Amino acid sequence: MRSRRRAAKMAAGMAATPGFEHMGLDPAAAGVGVVVGTLSVAGGHWGAQATGTPEVTAPPQAVAELGWATPTAIQAEAIPLALEGRDILVRARTGSGKTGGVRAPPAPAPLARQGGVPAEAQAVRALVLVPSKELGQQVGRSLRQLATFCARDLRVADLCAHPDPAAQRPVLMEKPDVVVGTPGRVLAQLGARSLSLRQSLEVLVLDEADLLLSFGFGEDIKALLCHLPRIYQALLVSATFSPEVEALRELVLHNPVTLCPPEPQLPSSSQLDQFVVRCGTEEDKFLLLYALLKLRLLRGRALLFVATLARCYRLKLFLDQFGIPACALNSQLPARSRCHVITQFNRGIYDYIVATDEEAPAVPAGHPPGKKRKGTGQSKGKDPEYGVARGIDFQNVAAVINFDVPPTVDSYIHRVGRTARADNPGTALTLALPEEQMGLALIEDALAGENGESMLKPYKFSMEEIEGLRYRCRDAMRSVTKQAVKEARLREIKDELLNSEKLKVYFEDNPRDLHVLRHDKPLHPATVQPHLRNVPEYLVPPSLRGIAKPNLKKRKWPPRSPHGAAARPRGGPKSRGTGNPLQSFKYSRRRSKRPAAPPS
Repeated sequence: MRSRRRAAKMAAGMAATPGFEHMGLDPAAAGVGVVVGTLSVAGGHWGAQATGTPEVTAPPQAVAELGWATPTAIQAEAIPLALEGRDILVRARTGSGKTGGVRAPPAPAPLARQGGVPAEAQAVRALVLVPSKELGQQVGRSLRQLATFCARDLRVADLCAHPDPAAQRPVLMEKPDVVVGTPGRVLAQLGARSLSLRQSLEVLVLDEADLLLSFGFGEDIKALLCHLPRIYQALLVSATFSPEVEALRELVLHNPVTLCPPEPQLPSSSQLDQFVVRCGTEEDKFLLLYALLKLRLLRGRALLFVATLARCYRLKLFLDQFGIPACALNSQLPARSRCHVITQFNRGIYDYIVATDEEAPAVPAGHPPGKKRKGTGQSKGKDPEYGVARGIDFQNVAAVINFDVPPTVDSYIHRVGRTARADNPGTALTLALPEEQMGLALIEDALAGENGESMLKPYKFSMEEIEGLRYRCRDAMRSVTKQAVKEARLREIKDELLNSEKLKVYFEDNPRDLHVLRHDKPLHPATVQPHLRNVPEYLVPPSLRGIAKPNLKKRKWPPRSPHGAAARPRGGPKSRGTGNPLQSFKYSRRRSKRPAAPPS
């Protein structure tokens, strides 16, 4: 019922506001013409009759229920050109809707053939290349949501949905209209002859092209081009232009139209607030983060970015000490687990994600870019198709906290770009140590305004007011040792082994190994001290007692008595633990009665 009201409301709003129907979209696209790849674009006002002849009617239910009304500026430019069959190169800042503007074209071709136009043989008509498995699964899921009401006409295959390439062969044998995947997975299916593109492909979309190249997919893309037909439409999207992207443009695009709107790299200060806190020590970082999250001074969901994998687990275990639920997201997690974490975050199960964006820092002078220094070991066990700071649609992110200063300016832009999406407001907070001031200065210089003023404003927060919480912060930091971090990672690996789909058959044949794994010695990542979960009122700074909510929990309805009334909690109306024990403590000494003196 609620979805119908939302759809009706959206239909009324679209009738009053010029939407996608004024952009030259072809009605022959059978009603949901831009269903195929649109992540942030609505399909226009179409509906198909039972006879297969499309006509202009109310907006599709799928588009209305997703709440899409009008295109952004970059979408208004890109979609008409793409539907004309032009090759397009789009460069726009993160969150501008550029991806949706170029993913619209793949749909009209397959849908038009299956509408009033004589049908051709079923074949793959569009290919969408993405840099990471998470983004690929997000694209495939969004396409299926948009194709809810035309599922018989449009088939989408997501090569990132299953870790085993052999499991995708039956899907590819049906020749879906659209294939989504990373270059490596697409090339593997082409090599196994499970996928054929040379005779049928019409549209090629490269999403986040600069990230495709930075992830090392350049050679895979060149090899993949040998399997494509001579004539096809290509659409290339990138947040930045680099020499590598320019070379890819010459290789893939033919006489393209370049769309590069004059806009800042990040939203304006009216939409995005950027703050910086210069911390004196590492302990100050943890103390400030503890105060912001536990006292509820930072409202809403947040992404916490760190520099290394070890700090990712250390920060998560640190937050666990105070009963702050958070999940870790890094490249060593399997793709299915990473997507599960993102889904839980979007559903509101977790409010905080501690993530590593895995972007390598700038190569220092004296070190050749092709050589790796010994002892780093940073790439061991990492998934090359992992990506969090780019492309992933984290929903309703109120703030991004850079617990460690990003290594490059681009990394800062992509991290902060996870908030203040579309027209929503957002906040970015960066915590910097003295040794990180040089990297912070480069970011401030690159993002300075026209008058040279820094966009990163000092966060007005008095550390003296939270000194009463410092001893709790130290207790938590002492509990999170290197051994605790190691055991947390081991426990995560153990859980992945027990839940692995690939090992199910092995454990069925070797039940003893499963028994040993389940009954292995328990791992204790860190000793959680229960008293740290609650913050007594006397520790809350006086200036924050009106707004801080340190012990806020989800409301639980009291059990009902047999007579229907709510049961009264035990212990009376007065709650425990809210006052200062040093002031409310009372001691009364009872004098023992002396025995009566015997009569003389």
